[in-house]
Amino acid sequence: MIKPSARLRRRASAGLATLGLVGGLFAAAPAAIAVHAMTPSIGANPHYRVAGQVSSNPSAVTFSCQLTSPAGCYGPAQIRAAYGVDQLGLTGAGRKIVIVDAFQSPTIRHDLALFDEVFGLPDPKLNIFAPDGLTPFDPNDDNQVGWSGEITLDVEWAHAIAPDATINLVLAKSNDDADILSATRYALVHNLGDVISQSFGEAEQCMDRRLLAQQHILFGLATLAKVTLLASSGDQGAAEPTCDGASFAKAASTPASDPFVTGVGGTRLFADGVTGAYQSEEVWNEPDFEAAGGGGTSVVYGTPAYQRGLQLRSRGVPDVAYAGSIDGGVIVVWSSSGFGDDLAFIFGGTSAGSPQWAGLTALATQLAGHRIGSLNDKLYAISRNPAAYGATFHDVTVGDNTFHGPVTVPGFAAGTGWDAASGLGSPKAATLVRKLAGR
Repeated sequence: MIKPSARLRRRASAGLATLGLVGGLFAAAPAAIAVHAMTPSIGANPHYRVAGQVSSNPSAVTFSCQLTSPAGCYGPAQIRAAYGVDQLGLTGAGRKIVIVDAFQSPTIRHDLALFDEVFGLPDPKLNIFAPDGLTPFDPNDDNQVGWSGEITLDVEWAHAIAPDATINLVLAKSNDDADILSATRYALVHNLGDVISQSFGEAEQCMDRRLLAQQHILFGLATLAKVTLLASSGDQGAAEPTCDGASFAKAASTPASDPFVTGVGGTRLFADGVTGAYQSEEVWNEPDFEAAGGGGTSVVYGTPAYQRGLQLRSRGVPDVAYAGSIDGGVIVVWSSSGFGDDLAFIFGGTSAGSPQWAGLTALATQLAGHRIGSLNDKLYAISRNPAAYGATFHDVTVGDNTFHGPVTVPGFAAGTGWDAASGLGSPKAATLVRKLAGR
């Protein structure tokens, strides 16, 4: 495993202000990157379908897909009830969530305000940073349009879980790895938040090794500064696109596979659409969409201390899971899609889970009164106590993440405790948030 040097550890331990050294550490990165730039495969193509036009007189339940049981789609109240967020009485007030994405969504402020109106949420403080310049939005570029949907999903659903937290959206000028790493570094150097959500990734084998090492050092510094790191585990099950984009192969996704990061996998949530009452979950796997929750074992990182005892030969992902299916997805108001203004979409993917886990982290930091840092040590410690684990997680034991696409890539089956299809499971937030806060 690559580790920050002792010198970096000493300097980082002095606090977030010392992260100014990261700018110098990466000063030569752009020249090196030009030789071998790669592009993340997840986040640019989120899964979505139209739910309907937003009503001119919005109400708490607006869309017919919410009215079935189990629901065909979910709004904030239903998700908050299903996972027990509504039992906490916390809003994330005084805390900051960083969302790192690429390009831009020119309608994000309008869409967020309409989302809040539809679902009765308070308007948050949303700050937008483009440290390397804001790329003009091209509505004819499918990649940029896809990222605008990703941005909208991330912002609206981090906000849905922690409605009073400040959201600092940091936009890379493109989705090249170098540009995303630059945006992440900016967020850390400028101390923009308590938790960072990353809804993107690619096969570990496809990221330039120099950038991968730099990313790992940056994540190590963030962890020492008590910043929580989250990332989606991927949307092609145990597979990732090959480096040439021509096919799919078994692989774990970075940044989710980094040991300093909590990787978020996907489930199909079964809950009552009106009340949100939890019924059950299974591993997200929708062959009709060629989609499933990402997971597997790393070819880069050894088994971290928190996963010892799981009989793994290397780092396993995901660590946790969250609702991510397309049938039974979350409602997003998005006007940059090219389909028309003020439309609601049903979104699926593990990219829905990372920002919502970021929202849960914001609630825990509010309750604790301080940053809580890396989640993994805490989560796996909970899992080793059967009573605590049962009170804190929905253990997902049904399904697998075999990828059914142009090629079939065998995946991993869900089972009792941790597995490479659903991690430790999904949160029972009323208990989990308190445990993360040390209560």
